[in-house]
Amino acid sequence: MVVKSTALEQHLAHLEEVFGEARKHGMRFNPEKCTFGVAEGKFLGFMLFEKGIQPNPNKCQAIIEMACPRNIKEVQRLAGRIAALARFLPIMAERSRPFIELLKKSQKFVWSNECEVAFVQYKSMLAAPPVLTKLKLEQEMIVYLAVSDNAISSVLLQEIFEPTHVYFISRTLQGPESRYQLMEKVVLALLHTARQLRHYFQSHKMVVRTDCPMVKILRKPKLAGRLVAWTIELSQFDIHFENRHPLKAQVLADFVNEFTAQKQPMSDMWNLHIDGSSNRLSSGAGVILEGPNTVTIEQFIRFGFKASNNQAEYKALLAGLRLAKEMGVKRITGWSDSKIVAEQVNDTYQVKDSVMLQYYQEFKRMTDEFDEICVRHTPRNMNERADRLARLASQRKLGQLQSVIHQEILQPSITKQECMDIENMPQNWMTSIIQYLTNSTLPKNPVSEKKIMIHTAKYLLLGKDLYRRGILTPMLKCLDDDQASYVMREIHEGICGTHSGRRTMVAKILRAGYYCPTLAQDCHVFVKKCIPCQQHDPHLHQHAYTLRLISSPWPFAI
Repeated sequence: MVVKSTALEQHLAHLEEVFGEARKHGMRFNPEKCTFGVAEGKFLGFMLFEKGIQPNPNKCQAIIEMACPRNIKEVQRLAGRIAALARFLPIMAERSRPFIELLKKSQKFVWSNECEVAFVQYKSMLAAPPVLTKLKLEQEMIVYLAVSDNAISSVLLQEIFEPTHVYFISRTLQGPESRYQLMEKVVLALLHTARQLRHYFQSHKMVVRTDCPMVKILRKPKLAGRLVAWTIELSQFDIHFENRHPLKAQVLADFVNEFTAQKQPMSDMWNLHIDGSSNRLSSGAGVILEGPNTVTIEQFIRFGFKASNNQAEYKALLAGLRLAKEMGVKRITGWSDSKIVAEQVNDTYQVKDSVMLQYYQEFKRMTDEFDEICVRHTPRNMNERADRLARLASQRKLGQLQSVIHQEILQPSITKQECMDIENMPQNWMTSIIQYLTNSTLPKNPVSEKKIMIHTAKYLLLGKDLYRRGILTPMLKCLDDDQASYVMREIHEGICGTHSGRRTMVAKILRAGYYCPTLAQDCHVFVKKCIPCQQHDPHLHQHAYTLRLISSPWPFAI
């Protein structure tokens, strides 16, 4: 337990309050383990002082004085010492990757130059570690995110007079996570930060500064897969997004510049689309070479010999590389709809056929003439242009003269009248909320204006759909009267309907992810109007009639 105050008078008052609570709950303190009136000291392995918190100098010195690891045991010892200081080390996962790779069982222990560079960087960083400062409760918190091919990282800070660091978080991407798209990695970095620092996210307004269009992605109405679950989990926090500002703090600049994956200049990157075609009469290849500044070269080649489909794909790839070489291209990305060829040239599949092996060796020889070659597999429907050229080459007859004319017609030859179908959407209970979320429009009535401003915090606009935030439930899609009637009809008497009662019906609709403010009343009216429910309910349906008394003519007669 730490009681920290900015002034002596406040410190005495704080101690009195703490002792009062301890006495109230029957807690006792050991005087030998208590220290009072100190300006700085060690606590849980950290150094607390006036400016904030720093790592224990003994732990830092242990890494600085450590020699280069000579075996796996020493690498494990180094990794454990670094993990103990993770909150003070920016981009820890990415910098630790060279010697963390040595801990894998499939890797043979070799302390490479890359490992030595990372080790030296850690020593220089721990010689003057960053100071993590105390939070200001009324100040918003700022999050910077950075991703690479193998790790994600974030830094939490506040800007008072200058950026002050609060926490560093870093994690290595595991298995399929390394194959996520860039946008998914950025959202994963934010989600991991929110999970690790949930107490900060729940008590502060968070401003995420990034160059990625996260607002458009997270508020996209048609999200798929894991992004849906991530968006729902992040919706419970007060998170805002801003474009990245110029960086003032040197540690923050190093965090963004060193950790963000460096993009290769794309001005000299060319795309090569290839496809081979073979039939019983002939075979051919189609090549499309696309470069910067809308440069496109199309070529179709007819082979004077028989070739299989895979051999035709290899010939198309080699022909495309020769064409790129003649154009002076040095960096090229090839796209082929043959998975076998794409995986063989990337050394994923083994080449067993003798003829294919010769084509493979010729491809490897030509790769030395380029700075960068990347061959990727693409679906057939994404490679239609090259496929048409290949079929055109394989179906062309010998000695046939052929001319292909490309023409673009911008307007139709005939004119037809255009008719616009305009339909005004009816007003409903969501209209005022959507108008306020879209363009901050409020009703003129002061009572309604205050009511809208209070209730709007519970709603979120994703695309054109309005959702209600839930505390323990996911976001619920808001429905108008027609949509609510359709949902009630489907759940009550649809293909899986069980003609359930009012309360069960309301619970099913909420579990299905829908919301309407008058849902309970609407379900009650709907069930009362359902004819099968009224016919088969357990109540009596006999008509009322006058009660007939049967009296005995003799008293006490049976």
